[in-house]
Amino acid sequence: MISKKEIKLIRSLDRKKFRDREGIFVVEGEKSVEEALNSGLEILKLYRISEIGEKAMSRITLLNSPSPALALVRKPTLPDASQIATLIASRPLSLALDSIRDPGNLGTIIRLADWFGIGTIFASHDTVDCFNPKVVQATMGSIFRTKIIYCDLLQIVSEFRAAGMQVFGTFLEGRSIYEENLSSSGVIVMGSESHGISPALEKQVTHRLSIPSFSPASANAPDSLNVAIATAIICSEFRRR
Repeated sequence: MISKKEIKLIRSLDRKKFRDREGIFVVEGEKSVEEALNSGLEILKLYRISEIGEKAMSRITLLNSPSPALALVRKPTLPDASQIATLIASRPLSLALDSIRDPGNLGTIIRLADWFGIGTIFASHDTVDCFNPKVVQATMGSIFRTKIIYCDLLQIVSEFRAAGMQVFGTFLEGRSIYEENLSSSGVIVMGSESHGISPALEKQVTHRLSIPSFSPASANAPDSLNVAIATAIICSEFRRR
């Protein structure tokens, strides 16, 4: 049996302020729960529909329909300044997300980063919470293999530049990514779905990239790409080199 107290706690974790207060997030779905169990993070509670029944699971799910499994997971400890400095000193290829607000887009980007072997994503403080249930669901378990660090992006890109690495940014009027010289280290800045990269951060970009359109009907072609789709193309081209 699930107590009313448990139900109230789980349902409250749909909101960021309660996830932050409790230090817990919800993982749903057999694959994602399996990834959580293998992640090394603390699993506080595991519910299976085969054990508690569909009716009980429907009372605690944060999705549109109950999943076969649901877990309460302790949020990981965020790296401190010295650990971030050590990470940057290792000269990785990283992503920086500037004001990404859509949970589905963020979840997909986390999954893409995992696919392309990009282990760290730096995110602005106004980017949607990576422990939002919709984000976690969209990652399909990749959230357990990718570091998402919420931080001051201006400071982070400045540290990459100070370490002698390049800062790549995506713009409609940038140089074609198929013609630009790319690097195996540095940081790729992806801007918000609505406004792109913020003006202050834009000034720190050393290489302005664009994804050219090949539409034969240029006058009626889309004026931009979804940020997750753009991230997939950008990451693929970086890794192809």
